[in-house]
Amino acid sequence: MRILRTIAEVRLAVGAARREGGSVGLVPTMGAFHEGHLSLMRRAREQNDLVVVSLFVNPTQFGANEDLGAYPRDEARDARLAEAEGVDILFAPAASEIYPDGFATNIHVAGVTDVLDGASRGPHHFDGVATVVTKLFGIVRPDVAYFGQKDAQQVLVVRRVVRDLDLDVRIDACPIVREPDGLAMSSRNVYLDADARARATALNRALDAAASAFEEGERDADSILSAAHRVLADAGIAPEYLELRDAETLQPVARVEADALLAVAAHVGAARLIDNHLLSVLRTRDAS
Repeated sequence: MRILRTIAEVRLAVGAARREGGSVGLVPTMGAFHEGHLSLMRRAREQNDLVVVSLFVNPTQFGANEDLGAYPRDEARDARLAEAEGVDILFAPAASEIYPDGFATNIHVAGVTDVLDGASRGPHHFDGVATVVTKLFGIVRPDVAYFGQKDAQQVLVVRRVVRDLDLDVRIDACPIVREPDGLAMSSRNVYLDADARARATALNRALDAAASAFEEGERDADSILSAAHRVLADAGIAPEYLELRDAETLQPVARVEADALLAVAAHVGAARLIDNHLLSVLRTRDAS
């Protein structure tokens, strides 16, 4: 595995693979690898001739009071894990390589960025995501890019960028990877002390309770969400948001008549955590 720092180096390496007819997979990350990241790398390895993993803590998607400075970083550990998964290139640029002096372009996706994390974290967040991902696509020019479904809203934003800008890349959204007790794997889980770690399991249990209500035939959004709110309240967690949204547009739904995204964000101890479940109407009908 090669660790590359510059755009020119990456383009040279990818160009060589392209000339040999190889396919290219990209896994964009901010490092602090866990099993969720590694599962994306494995999928990319299975499907592509060249696998590029980007490791870049993107400053433009963090707000003034967010955890940019404290975000976990351990490049040596990440490099060992990536190499063990058969990654070919770890692209680990400095911020000045991605955002050189005079950088003045920003990509804003309207609509799907205005709610959930966009409303909670501010418009800068998904503008930063859209801009850096578009840059990575331009640098690597992958055939496929791999993202985790835990960041469901991010996946929708990236898909919209690809569609609207006619970018020639397929987006593969991979399943959420969870701890044995159901907690969604996240780099921010390292912020949790023992008490907060135990309480954090309520997020997935709350989503499970809401999903069970849906699977038993409940379609009223307020009733479905009430099941989740009860679980969170029992754990002493006040969610930042707990919402049901259309799975494609993120418009609010009063009744679940099409696939819906059940999404939650909450501060538990020192960590801000997110999680989601997809409520599939077709799957529920098939099971009935």
